[in-house]
Amino acid sequence: MPESVEKFLCKLKEKCLVGLVGGSDFVKIAEQMRAKSDDALTSQFDYVFAENGLVAYRGTEKIGQQNLQKHVGDEVLQKLINFALGYMSNIKLPCKRGTFVEFRSSMINLCPIGRSCSQAERDEFVKFEQENDVRKQFVAALYNEFPDAGLTFAIGGQISIDVFPNGWDKTFCLQFLEKDNVKTIHFFGDKTAKGGNDHEIFEDPKTIGHTVTSPQDTLDQLQKLMY
Repeated sequence: MPESVEKFLCKLKEKCLVGLVGGSDFVKIAEQMRAKSDDALTSQFDYVFAENGLVAYRGTEKIGQQNLQKHVGDEVLQKLINFALGYMSNIKLPCKRGTFVEFRSSMINLCPIGRSCSQAERDEFVKFEQENDVRKQFVAALYNEFPDAGLTFAIGGQISIDVFPNGWDKTFCLQFLEKDNVKTIHFFGDKTAKGGNDHEIFEDPKTIGHTVTSPQDTLDQLQKLMY
């Protein structure tokens, strides 16, 4: 997270509740937010929702935790992982690195290039995908192979696909805001088109959705909205 965004969010917290929701696990989100500890991350925001809100914090208090393995079962999970690894082994990319399947507490992250890629390799994949629809084709293959598994396959971030039970998308986090009687919820995300992992919460009637293209665009829209 750029320092300019961090400073702006601190200022924004003086006017309203500020929450963060991401598909990544808590450790990865902390890294992206440049937080030096768990408490440093949770104290930055009024709410932190990792893994779409399946791991939820109000301030530094953990208020929710789901378990993918118990919900889906190992038989389905193993079939999914075997198919995904086989599919990704046949994709030709500019490069491949490590960690193609990341098992999180409440979802599985599939990454054709491998999550251990460098930022430069990540950027190269983004350019390659603009012409080749790598993840879009992968998602179609997953839905074709597992039509009745009760799973959602959503394109997330720059390089990966999130897999989780139907209904465990980012709208899952809204229940915690409802319990706290939060009436007006503005959501800002970049993957808001159908098939993206921001789409469901962007379209949800409980939110006012905003599509953003970059950190600076997010700040510009918030500045106009709040000030």
